[in-house]
Amino acid sequence: MTDLGIGSKRYLFAGKDHHGIDESDEIDRCDDYTDSDDYDAYDADNDDYDDYGYIDDFSEDIDDVSEYGTYGDDRYGRFPDDENDDRIFEKGLYDAPLNGIGADAAMSDNDEKIRMSDESAAGRLPFRKGPFLFIACAFAILFVMLIGRLIYFNIYEKDDVLNSAYNKRQNSQADYVVRGDIQSIDGMTLAETVVYDDGTEERVYPYYDLYAHVVGFTTHGKSGLESYANYQLLTAHNNIIDQIINGFRNEKNPGDTVVSTINSRIQEACYYALDDYRGAIVVMNPKTGAILAMVSQPNFDPNTLEYDWDEMVADSSNSQLLNRATQGLYAPGSTFKIVTALAYYRKYGTLDQFSFDCTGELEVGNSTVHCYNEISHGEENFYDAFAHSCNTAFAEIGLDLGTELITATAKDLLFGGKLPCPITASKPRWNLTSDSDEVELTQTAFGQGKTVTTPYHMALICSAIANDGILMTPYLIDHIENNVGEVVSTVTPSRYTRLMTETESEILSGLMEEVVETGTASELSGRSYFVAGKTGSAEYTKSDGTMGTHSWFVGFAGYDEAEVVIAVLAENGGAGSTTAVPMAEEVLDACFSSMS
Repeated sequence: MTDLGIGSKRYLFAGKDHHGIDESDEIDRCDDYTDSDDYDAYDADNDDYDDYGYIDDFSEDIDDVSEYGTYGDDRYGRFPDDENDDRIFEKGLYDAPLNGIGADAAMSDNDEKIRMSDESAAGRLPFRKGPFLFIACAFAILFVMLIGRLIYFNIYEKDDVLNSAYNKRQNSQADYVVRGDIQSIDGMTLAETVVYDDGTEERVYPYYDLYAHVVGFTTHGKSGLESYANYQLLTAHNNIIDQIINGFRNEKNPGDTVVSTINSRIQEACYYALDDYRGAIVVMNPKTGAILAMVSQPNFDPNTLEYDWDEMVADSSNSQLLNRATQGLYAPGSTFKIVTALAYYRKYGTLDQFSFDCTGELEVGNSTVHCYNEISHGEENFYDAFAHSCNTAFAEIGLDLGTELITATAKDLLFGGKLPCPITASKPRWNLTSDSDEVELTQTAFGQGKTVTTPYHMALICSAIANDGILMTPYLIDHIENNVGEVVSTVTPSRYTRLMTETESEILSGLMEEVVETGTASELSGRSYFVAGKTGSAEYTKSDGTMGTHSWFVGFAGYDEAEVVIAVLAENGGAGSTTAVPMAEEVLDACFSSMS
């Protein structure tokens, strides 16, 4: 706005005032108003105002001007009751306080608000950054979340979705690709597809029931590696020219070959060691997480499964389709003393102060705890109690530790949670709670009670102990090859999580070595390789109401360092030292014979 500085009056000239408003436009608006009947009526009653609505004689009305430069009640020197002069005074024609006549003064916050409000009324909406900035940030956050979700899917969920039985893409792939082979790490074909002259296909398992549960089947659904590697088996990476030619000929492409981590010699040793016992044996490499063997009995012949299906499903007593290695839930017996020992060490930081006099039994509440076969072990330190698998000593330890510490340690070792496993696996059940009484607490501490787990889970715990406390991600596929043997992809071993500190793993290793040197697994001592382990004898109630005992052995072996981990479970096999230990011996001998 241009200030003439003439007396107490101010006039507008064409151009822009400091509000950015076209002043010539404002003059036109004032002229329109002063020519109107409303203005004439207004002017007749207000002699003190000139043609533009300004005060003619400022000095006469100074008493009515407030300290803010307003005349009467209104900030801009207008009469508050007059609604007709709004367009004159609110438009900034008199844009400086009356006590600032002759000089431009900065607008206050209220001036700005009034101006913006008036601009809105005039159809000129001011640009507001707030809403646009909020919307931009919201879209940016959504975009980042979408990218994060895609990354998470590709890392953690892609294989599950691709291999899901509900993925219709897999069924469509079978129309263009002949299902690939499954091989052992040492080159044995475990499953293949035979294509006959008339174009029909048949899935064949050359070793019948030897790899039944780990390789699986494709009849009445899929299981084992047949399910886990389904996508890879129905993917073709043969020569692109051959693929084009096959497409013109309407012929299928050969699927890729899945080379598993299974060692045929170790698998065969597990199969024959288990013999006629129901149960399972798992062998792993603790340094990589590779599953070297997995056997479950009773089993089935996948070649005849289509014909035997109804009979096996109806036979609930044998549960042949159940993979007892990963899905069979059993009381851990004295193998659980590994967990209790770790909890004790975490509480006291040492095992050296422990001392116990075993009399063969211990009264707990209204129950009596007995050592196996009611043997009295006498005076024991911690290593003795662990090596002798003394139930009364570990019942006493359980009372000392309490429910909270044992529960926390058990959960650190994956009890009660989902296990990392490439094929279907049951969750170990943890039922000890703050409401549990002393009887249940002591029974849990030495491996009885309501806690149940799988042989595979105990193999994972031993893998962490043998690998300085770190559990590697278990895997069953070593690499993928195309139809001419070219490697398409290779699995790189990866760390899953740390279950315990390196010091804790050393303490538990020492305890398990003592079991082999002087305790219940002494049959495994004095070999060309070292062995460390823990036996277990888990009592259970049979279907006829009588008591039975599952036989356990879990441990690891190697030359200079642990190279294999083993878990053996023989249903109703009696003491771990009499059944599971000889089985482990047979398998471990095969392991190191195969490696040499």
